Amino acid sequence: MTLVRWTGAVSALSVADRRALLDRSQSSDDVVRHRTSDIIARVRAGGDAALRALAVELDGVSLASLEVPRHVCAAALEALTPDLRRVMQRAATNIRRVHEAFRPIAQETESEPGIVVGRRPDALGRVGVYAPGGRAAYPSSVLMGVIPARVAGVGEIIVCSPPVRGSGQPSAVVLAAAALAGADRVFALGGAGAIAALAYGTESVPRVDCVVGPGNAYVAEAKIQVSSSVAIDSPAGPSELLVLADDSADVRFVAREVLAQAEHDPMAAVVVVATSAPVARAVGEAIASLLPSQPRADVALEALAGQGAVLYADSLDDAVQFANAYAAEHLLLVVGDTENILDRIRNAGTIFVGPHASVAFGDYMTGANHVLPTGGLARSHSGLSTLDFVRWTTYQRISSAAAARLSQDVGVFADAEGLGGHALAARAFAEAVHGRE
Repeated sequence: MTLVRWTGAVSALSVADRRALLDRSQSSDDVVRHRTSDIIARVRAGGDAALRALAVELDGVSLASLEVPRHVCAAALEALTPDLRRVMQRAATNIRRVHEAFRPIAQETESEPGIVVGRRPDALGRVGVYAPGGRAAYPSSVLMGVIPARVAGVGEIIVCSPPVRGSGQPSAVVLAAAALAGADRVFALGGAGAIAALAYGTESVPRVDCVVGPGNAYVAEAKIQVSSSVAIDSPAGPSELLVLADDSADVRFVAREVLAQAEHDPMAAVVVVATSAPVARAVGEAIASLLPSQPRADVALEALAGQGAVLYADSLDDAVQFANAYAAEHLLLVVGDTENILDRIRNAGTIFVGPHASVAFGDYMTGANHVLPTGGLARSHSGLSTLDFVRWTTYQRISSAAAARLSQDVGVFADAEGLGGHALAARAFAEAVHGRE
């Protein structure tokens, strides 16, 4: 019995199966939508009192304070084991180094003599970074959200993460990551209520200009519902991995990568497209062999059965075409001619190139951001970066000579659109020049 939902040739997939593979949008059901809408409305109307009530109802916690004092975050950082602090510091250094290298820069161009158009990145004033709680704490996501915002020059960075029963505060390792990354304030708030507080503000939680970070279905839905009032990153769903593998691939390496991503969530999507049936068969056998030894084998097994596939393409060209259509969050290339294939991939959140580029390295340590588009949104969205924490200001300088040259043609254009005032304003510059002659 096969472990994965889909096997066989890519070309033999039925229309329904291909659609099921490609259409991974995580549109929430009516219950999630209505519940999220209700929570947002409660927070907008009730502010801090609503947030406290939601903490009791949803987290089983009575909050002494919504905000975590800075000294508590600093103490959590000091309490880390030396090994964990060292690796978190290494990750933070690499994230900062990479994002500083790709920081957006101001530019100017001259479209005609005397006409200068410029564009400069202006950092946002305040942003909110959501850090999930729930099944596990993710300090890496705190680093991935806070550090690029700090590199971009954001004025104030707010972290929200669900409180843990007992302490009434977020996970200690999340607090430590917030201190290490340089967050300004941390709130013990989770779920849709936290997103609403960040988007609209309460007595204690300041309103932000942008909300980023992964979360569960309620967090994702809340971000969508508040997106008309505040900027968001792409709504994130369950983890995804697509592997392209040819005869040169170490099938056990491929299997380990598949199982590592499958353990994230029962809804994770993990797909292998090999360049031949024998390679696909060998990958499937390797997955079956390694699965029983996995720490989260039950979660991985559910993901494989629900959104898992081990397929083969008729050619490498067909495999690349499928990859661009699939638009995976993570794409791993285990093929001989990696650079040629890399150049041909257009739709992926991030691409891991070669037989040593484990996705786990990118999740934690390479410095690239792991907050990435899922559900096929890599067709139009990019991973989180400093670009998400700036807005662009465009400015224009026009000399007197250029204004005179523009005036008549702009007048013609404005007349064609029936905007006589525009035409008069433009032609005035030609008249001024004629008046001086």
